[in-house]
Amino acid sequence: MPIAERNGYPLDLPALRNVESLALDPRMTIFVGENGSGKSTLVEGLAVAAGFNAEGGSVNFNFRTQGHLPALATHLRLVRNPTRPRNGFFLRAESFFNVATEIERLDDEGTGGAMIGPAYGPRPLHVVSHGESFLALVMNRFGPGGLYILDEPEAALSPTGCFALLRRFQELANEGSQSIVATHSPIVMSFPGALIYALGESGPKQTSWDDLDHVRITREFLNDPAIVLRELLSDRERISDA
Repeated sequence: MPIAERNGYPLDLPALRNVESLALDPRMTIFVGENGSGKSTLVEGLAVAAGFNAEGGSVNFNFRTQGHLPALATHLRLVRNPTRPRNGFFLRAESFFNVATEIERLDDEGTGGAMIGPAYGPRPLHVVSHGESFLALVMNRFGPGGLYILDEPEAALSPTGCFALLRRFQELANEGSQSIVATHSPIVMSFPGALIYALGESGPKQTSWDDLDHVRITREFLNDPAIVLRELLSDRERISDA
């Protein structure tokens, strides 16, 4: 990932600070960070550099509902093995509704070929719930030998749904697929053997699941929610009284 100029957005984000190259695991790479750390910008740049549509979808999607173009992609160079992915998809939680709408539009217009919708499951994505549509995508559209880039896939999922997602990631990895995920979910972060990068002020740092702040904070809360809530709310009350 050679970067010649670092002045201005997005190259001045913590996610890219001091980065010349970044290794990706052939099975699962996970990016973790606080809001604004740049993890979504990073995975979006990776997705567009890999040929995916900026708002999500496969390499065959080219719709746009906004003027935003990911500048980061022009600064990235992906180094891959000679075997190209046979399949692939970019899931952006915030714009998957637009992808589902585009699927319906393409099927309604018809192109003389097979319908697109059935590849995503037996029911239209707009008919099922938001979480069900995410799982339908991963269970039905994702397949062996693919490259799958997901930005906050847990956004629409219950904890049970996150466990189902983990199980599917394992199946895909065993079938030769590579996944790259940006997430806030400690459940998703727990994928066995994942290469985890925590994004902070000094850039990406390889870390373990046990050392992640997301895991530590969640564990502290679940161990004794009363203490955490008492400290949190009492601080807020003191601020209000000031």
